[in-house]
Amino acid sequence: MGQTLSAPITEKHSSSGHDKRFAYGASAMQGWRISMEDAHTTLLEVEGAEGTAFFAVYDGHGGPNVAKYSGDGLHKRIVADKAFAKGDYFAAIKGGFLEMDRALRYDPEYGNDMSGCTAITATFTNKDVLYVGNAGDSRAVLSTDGAGIALSNDHKPVNAEETRRIVAAGGFVEYGRVNGNLALSRALGDFEFKTNATLGPDDQIVTANPVIVEHKITSDDEFLILACDGIWDCMSSQEAVTYVRKHVAEQIPLETICEMAMDHCLASDSGMTGIGCDNMTMVIVAILNGKTLEEWYELITSRVAVRLGPADSKARPNGDEDPETLKETAESSTNSTTPKESVEEVTKESKEDEEDKEGKEEQENKEDKATDSAV
Repeated sequence: MGQTLSAPITEKHSSSGHDKRFAYGASAMQGWRISMEDAHTTLLEVEGAEGTAFFAVYDGHGGPNVAKYSGDGLHKRIVADKAFAKGDYFAAIKGGFLEMDRALRYDPEYGNDMSGCTAITATFTNKDVLYVGNAGDSRAVLSTDGAGIALSNDHKPVNAEETRRIVAAGGFVEYGRVNGNLALSRALGDFEFKTNATLGPDDQIVTANPVIVEHKITSDDEFLILACDGIWDCMSSQEAVTYVRKHVAEQIPLETICEMAMDHCLASDSGMTGIGCDNMTMVIVAILNGKTLEEWYELITSRVAVRLGPADSKARPNGDEDPETLKETAESSTNSTTPKESVEEVTKESKEDEEDKEGKEEQENKEDKATDSAV
């Protein structure tokens, strides 16, 4: 679980903004952890890429440096990739992730840094197409008429495809962790797991190669949630969407909803499972679809009031998503320039939960002696 404070730091660092296409609210909280290792990016328009908006969450582990470095630079590398100007966003996003990782490795200030971070990114193009790039276990969830649609898969070592790559590269999975240590299988940084000189960056034990999902924005799309696992450990994708809609209907600002969600997820104490004890970062992006922000609030309020959203019918009793809601055009993890037909359902399967919890228990004594754990 890692070292924790005697009392949580609940101060929030929040921001908001809007233009004619989007509005956003974002917030981050250190919580019970001894340091804040998350970073996030909120850009209504990326410099040098007219009409392109970019939002991202970076969940750091082992230190804050890689997350902060990535938060400052990943979007720049994506738009600087030659494929971006050609409209090949799959190639540009993959290229940006791998170039970010390469830049980290060879930066004299960060090359020997042992930290790493997840990256969940949302790139909205000027043609109203959304591309979500993901490496790690942070998550992007879209509210479409009230249904929570996961646009990313959590990259866990116990996932069959991830396990195959890890083992083929010379690693192993123990207690649900990479080499018994890292609880996620894709990340920026973490160079101790990227040392096989015979393999390319896609095939290392831990890879920065993102899985990319394309989604054409429609009038049913309401908002996108990006958050680290400090949120998703506490709420399912559908629960988060329902939570946000409820409070939008109460006319609460988006950044305040983020703050409320973090307080909702915060553990009352730091013992036992560790759930609710992590750093927390959450970004909500309202998709205005030609409406003003005030009109968007009115639309969501009316939909909630008359129950137009199908969340109740599409949500499972345990709050997880119906697999049918997860069918989107996705990027293969082995070939990030060719979409595949769908992404797998994002759920914390009971077997994976048990293995992860066992791993956390086995690692707890060792991790408590460290400055921070790799979670």
